[in-house]
Amino acid sequence: MAKHLLIIYHSKTGKNGRMAESVNKGACHPDVDIEVRLLRAAEAGVEDLLWADGILFGTPENFGYMSGALKDFFDRTFYEVEGQVDGKPYSMFVGAGNDGRGALAAIRKICIGYNFREVQDPVLIAGDLKDSDLDRCEELGLAMAAGIDAGVF
Repeated sequence: MAKHLLIIYHSKTGKNGRMAESVNKGACHPDVDIEVRLLRAAEAGVEDLLWADGILFGTPENFGYMSGALKDFFDRTFYEVEGQVDGKPYSMFVGAGNDGRGALAAIRKICIGYNFREVQDPVLIAGDLKDSDLDRCEELGLAMAAGIDAGVF
């Protein structure tokens, strides 16, 4: 039975969309037997969280915080899944104009409430995207998928 990885992201300018596509590309590596859902934050819901064996959250940094769309996802799902997602592994990718620390801190604080478990260092990209940044996103997706598939996380 294949395991499941959920990638939830928001992108307004396209930067985080490109990052999410690279994360997805890594997660869908042919050597990893895992089912992946790539969803915009506005499209994702309770059933997706319950389906997932692991989650990757992607957001731009907006005013030193995560995007409102990702925050809305958390607001819409928290009480509905409370106690049903304990220990699920997660990591993050953030496209920042500044330093991204506020977005990372906010997501971490919320994930403590869900009782998720951070299992990988986030990918934080400040400024314009370079090919090497997209490679890092792809590596994040592959590592997360492989860890879930192997039962490491």
